[in-house]
Amino acid sequence: MKFSAPLVAFLLFPLFFTSALAWAYEGITVSDGGTLTGIVKLEGQVPKPKGYNLTTLPDQFYCGRISDGQGWRILQPFQVGPEGEFRDVVVYLEGIDKGKPFGEGGVPQIEAKDCLFLPFTTVVRDDQSVTVVNMDPVMHDIQAYETSHLGPRVLFNVPLPMNPAHPRNLKDRSDAGMYHKHMAGAPMKQLVNLSKDRRIFVMQCGFHAYMESWGLAVTNPYFAQTDEQGRFTMTDVPPGAYKLVVWHPYVRSTIEQIVTIGPKGAVEATIVVPAPTGRLYANEVMDHAYIRYSVSEETQKEIDPMIKKQDR
Repeated sequence: MKFSAPLVAFLLFPLFFTSALAWAYEGITVSDGGTLTGIVKLEGQVPKPKGYNLTTLPDQFYCGRISDGQGWRILQPFQVGPEGEFRDVVVYLEGIDKGKPFGEGGVPQIEAKDCLFLPFTTVVRDDQSVTVVNMDPVMHDIQAYETSHLGPRVLFNVPLPMNPAHPRNLKDRSDAGMYHKHMAGAPMKQLVNLSKDRRIFVMQCGFHAYMESWGLAVTNPYFAQTDEQGRFTMTDVPPGAYKLVVWHPYVRSTIEQIVTIGPKGAVEATIVVPAPTGRLYANEVMDHAYIRYSVSEETQKEIDPMIKKQDR
């Protein structure tokens, strides 16, 4: 069975306020569960990325190893393949109050690596912890907020230590090997305790504005994150009809459809997400190479990309 999703658009935040987290999910043995597989595609022009001027931000030497070569660090929240495969989005089922137990995978982990938070999106359980690990030879300052149309609330704000074996006081690129090593610092484990009816949180670095990661709290274990091909799989789904929802922090409308899973059945879904239009963020990258600040020849040498030259 294969079908395309009918698109139903609502404002982003009402979805997360009407889906209460208060009731308790019950883990049971599912003997006749079905399998839901599918693919998520972005239809339309991929939104422009965010741009950050490296000459005005800390750690030019290290974080500037990845840039567009013109003094800008790029963050693209939309990871899309050549055929529209929408990667790193969350897909989940609503309306299941009992089913397979939550997995034994443990606490979700986010890495700070090359001045990025990886993955860009993650899934957590409310009142459960998330672990953040610093792989970089620079300090990061972790700031996490729950979000809603009523305004943000701080969840935690703590420094993220780096591995003490990293070299200190790096002043230039004379020894490139120092900049290419990734060594895990002490894991930082923090509780994600969201206010009633809130399900979204964002994590940023107070030193590096281009470090950003988003999380969604789920009420049951029937969720997945799309892979490089935009595909997902959910197993052991109890027979029934459920709401299938696709979530990405910068898609302003909700994409959802009803799926019906039969006993030991297999359902395949193709979900098409209309690409958001208009300006999504204040620091959207411009088409031209305009730099608002003068860059000296010496500074330009320090922000030339050594690891990756980014596309705008």
